Amino acid sequence: MDKKIKKVAVLGSGVMGATIAAHLANVGIPSLMLDIVPSKLTPEEEKKGLTLKDAAVRNRLAVNGKQNLLRMRPAALAVPEFASLIDVGNFEDHLSRLAEVDWIIEVVVENLKIKQDLFKKVAAVRRPGTIVSSNTSGIPIKDICTGMDLEFKQHFLGTHFFNPPRYMKLLEIVPIAQTLPEVVEFIAYFGERILGKGIVYAKDSPNFIANRIGIFGMLYLMKIMAEDGYSIEEVDAITGPPMGRPKSAAFGTTDLVGLDTFAHVAKNLYENATKDEMREIFKIPDFVQKMIEKNWLGNKTGQGFYKRIKSEAGKEKLALDYNTLEYHPAQKVKYPSLDAAKAASNAAAKAKALIYADDRAGQLAWKITSESLLYAARRIPEIADDIYNIDHAVKWGFNYEAGPFEFWDALGVEESVARMKKEGKDLPPLVKSLLAKKKKSFYQKKEGQLYFFDLKTGQYKKVPEKPEIILLPSLKERQKLIKSNAGASLIDIGDGVACLEFHTYMNAIGQEIIEMIHESLKIVEKDFVGMVIGNHAERFSVGANLLMLVGEIVKSNWAGIEAAIKAIQDAMMAMKYFEKPIVAAPHNMALGGGCEVCLSSHRIVAALETYMGQVEIAVGLLPGAAGNKEVYIRCIEGIPDGVNVDLLPFLRKAFENIAMAKVSTSAEEARKLGFLRPTDKVTVNGDHLLYDAKQTVLAMVQEEFKPPRPKLIPVAGDGGRAAIKYMANTMRQGGFITEYEEFIAGKLAYILTGGDVLTGAMITEQQMLDLEREALVSLCGEKKTQERITHMLKTNKPLRN
Repeated sequence: MDKKIKKVAVLGSGVMGATIAAHLANVGIPSLMLDIVPSKLTPEEEKKGLTLKDAAVRNRLAVNGKQNLLRMRPAALAVPEFASLIDVGNFEDHLSRLAEVDWIIEVVVENLKIKQDLFKKVAAVRRPGTIVSSNTSGIPIKDICTGMDLEFKQHFLGTHFFNPPRYMKLLEIVPIAQTLPEVVEFIAYFGERILGKGIVYAKDSPNFIANRIGIFGMLYLMKIMAEDGYSIEEVDAITGPPMGRPKSAAFGTTDLVGLDTFAHVAKNLYENATKDEMREIFKIPDFVQKMIEKNWLGNKTGQGFYKRIKSEAGKEKLALDYNTLEYHPAQKVKYPSLDAAKAASNAAAKAKALIYADDRAGQLAWKITSESLLYAARRIPEIADDIYNIDHAVKWGFNYEAGPFEFWDALGVEESVARMKKEGKDLPPLVKSLLAKKKKSFYQKKEGQLYFFDLKTGQYKKVPEKPEIILLPSLKERQKLIKSNAGASLIDIGDGVACLEFHTYMNAIGQEIIEMIHESLKIVEKDFVGMVIGNHAERFSVGANLLMLVGEIVKSNWAGIEAAIKAIQDAMMAMKYFEKPIVAAPHNMALGGGCEVCLSSHRIVAALETYMGQVEIAVGLLPGAAGNKEVYIRCIEGIPDGVNVDLLPFLRKAFENIAMAKVSTSAEEARKLGFLRPTDKVTVNGDHLLYDAKQTVLAMVQEEFKPPRPKLIPVAGDGGRAAIKYMANTMRQGGFITEYEEFIAGKLAYILTGGDVLTGAMITEQQMLDLEREALVSLCGEKKTQERITHMLKTNKPLRN
């Protein structure tokens, strides 16, 4: 489809509408956000002498929606400045402006008549060919556009974002019979490539895919909980990480979503899924109804299934007794199966350790899992034609590690089905067909490619692959592994590009990774055009291996520590001046040494959700892998050669980034902090990160890449150091840093100002590295640094000593 989205209209400025507009802003798409005109003045408006005719009043809802974005935590906007891309107005005065946009997204209240009435007005002003969609979470899409002409329906569909849109990957696309295939294809492309979404194709059935499966699972869980006498705390201990689900678990997540929203979706399912064999499950339990009547809606009202209060001991978490509707201190839950699941080495072992256990945790886990798996299998082909769309919807919509059919495979289909049969459960046609064909899993892998069992044909079919998604494990299965050790691997990702993958615990950088960096450079120099540094781990890299460092400190092996620091500094310098392009592809945490790997690469292609920073001061240290040097160079590199300027403002920025352990809340904020250069890129879809990094390598090759030339670094010398130390002292006096952190800041100031040199001196990169290494070794010998490192390893929290 020959179309571009240059501007979008968002109809509705509530939480969902505003956050969709925010995410459009995150990817550089301007939007017009409209809402209804208020019928009454607020007391503040009356005091100002405003009337219902004033624009400030008429646009109030949309203005408030935009302003609320700046206060949201987690932040809806990648950086606050992006709010400028959101224009606001109201339905009465500005609806004609819909003619300016290329896509209209409706996000008003979940009321069919209100939506239909609004779309009649939209139809009168939209340009033909403009795509129109509804973000409804469950009202039938075909009903919403009843009465519209054919051209409108051809460009109409459901686009169900999950909250919050910036962070939740799922976008359910729900076409109607008249929607043009090219419209569906285009929105899927735009959603995936531009908005960074995981696309799932849903049928126009009640509440589509994710909510249909998820709400059933939650309500069935409540039923079993009440019947078998489990507490809220017990349920959440079982239905969180031990089952491959978020830490918030069942009831913590419901508090986050809001009981009113949860009840609304359930009510919609009960009213519309009239042929669902489990329809009675969708009736809201009495205790939930009473909670809603009391306005105990969860986090938004301060209490729900949990409540947090201040006590003498500090903040205390209370849990609800759903029988008495009284709160009590949340109890810790311990079962052998939970410990076994935690200790399991992989997802399959974790699932089996819990769900096949005989204790109370295992019994609950089996009951809710077996029924949810059977329910999901019975929904094919009602809500989707294939299992992978259902798996993707559940994973991406609820942040589960696996969808129902992936989880079923992990449990073992034969073993679980045998138990289901023994308990007298009816098997859905999908499962019967699978077993009749003598198949043992819903998915299977052949030569690194994934296949799924298809109900329609009774055969395995290939899960669609996309060139934008590079999967390193799949490439390894296809014999693309070049070299590997315990810390890292070098993999051929095609077109002459190699990828250096870290795979230690939390990708902490130790001797094995350093060795693989050097080995990779030798191989790439000979056989490849360039290299990407990236991985699929939860975190890109959390920095240096502190456990290894502690071992050397205990032995007072200062020479060994200095040699290890020198080795990683040499590796970073080798990367920086390597003759072929190196592109770092960070995501999630890129901290300490992980950040330094990025700073020493020639280019960075970062996932939008990249949290980057030099955080070493939290453990009483300073960057030791060229981080001080590279942060400072990035701050001054905009200064033209031969121009004499006051270095102090640039020095101050570098100092603050390191001394205050600033960590970006997005890749765009990393750019503001100076970790990313203007030439570095941000990828919104994390699944495309390695592909985009690879394409950047190839583009640099086409541009005849040359490594940077070594340059002398201008430093502020003793004069600048005095100013920075005064600044650090002021911070301590103000209570922002401790006395020991002021001591560390003095060492940082010494590095960044070039050591014992005069203001305006020029030093080499190696001189600054030597200062960095000397400071770091000396800090390792400090008792308070050792206390900080030990505390971090034990608690995963910083110590302010």
